[in-house]
Amino acid sequence: MRRVNEHAPRPAVLVTRRLAPGVADRLAAACDLRYHDSEQPLPRAELLAAAAGCTALLTTLDDTVDTELLDAAGPGLRLVANHAVGTHNIDHAACAARGVAVSHTPGVLTESTADMAWALLLAATRRLGEGERLLRSGRPWAWAPTFLLGVELSGTPLGILGMGRIGQAVARRAAGFGMPVGYHNRNRLPADLERGARHLPLDDLLASSPVLVVTAPLTAATRHLLDAERIARMPAGAVLVSMTAGVVDEEAVAAALASGHLFAAAVDNFEHEPAVPAALLAQERAVLAPHLGSATVRTRQAMGDLAVDNVLAVLAGAEPPTRVSPPPPTAAPRS
Repeated sequence: MRRVNEHAPRPAVLVTRRLAPGVADRLAAACDLRYHDSEQPLPRAELLAAAAGCTALLTTLDDTVDTELLDAAGPGLRLVANHAVGTHNIDHAACAARGVAVSHTPGVLTESTADMAWALLLAATRRLGEGERLLRSGRPWAWAPTFLLGVELSGTPLGILGMGRIGQAVARRAAGFGMPVGYHNRNRLPADLERGARHLPLDDLLASSPVLVVTAPLTAATRHLLDAERIARMPAGAVLVSMTAGVVDEEAVAAALASGHLFAAAVDNFEHEPAVPAALLAQERAVLAPHLGSATVRTRQAMGDLAVDNVLAVLAGAEPPTRVSPPPPTAAPRS
């Protein structure tokens, strides 16, 4: 744990993970910065100790912000600034009861995450993971008319579960493939945001989507929304891409791949990271990425800057610019 300006009469701020280059430097001039300069999460005991006396915590989805952590920080805590769009790692009710604001980093990761969804979709439909593993294995192979046949996307209906910023960005990219878009969302979008996409009940969306991308946020209502029963309602040979941990039941995806009901699946974000279900790892047609949705230099810089903007605003006595309000329903951590 690196300390910056620890002897200065300034408010203490804990940053629980290494940030993009230069981002933490903006905080150093304004506070007693407690900086965990590592890509690994702080062990819980160290997190609790480092939070003591802090005015703000800059956290990630790996940090469970609960009553224990809030108590460890003490009565001077004013902000939990999450370095993520999601905030399901935070007990919003406990924060509200203590007058602690919660902020997140919306908007700045939309395009990179939508790009990643399409990268996974193309990899899954064209069996790129299988092909690369074959080449790297050194096993003999030869081109043949039936060799590693995949699913063609052009003109294929695309379903999107969760039509927020990221879902809309995924839909915009579908136009280049001539793919008609259907979507399910808690609320129907205005016509100008739909851009020709059709709003459908969930069961209708599943039944009509040979390709489905899941971008819905994890909440109490969406946890395991796509369970074995709902996955079975998708067309035989469908392709499923999950960008949000916990909304899709990963064991159910593995079973659907094993049975052949799903042609392929891709997952970028796991419910119990860094653990990945063994059943999913065993599936050749599962494309698995280690939570790379927003992993571009530009996006991570923007996320860090926005999280820091929220901290600096609170230190200056102002409202955090991307405060979470009203608090979303709570759910199990990890997304």
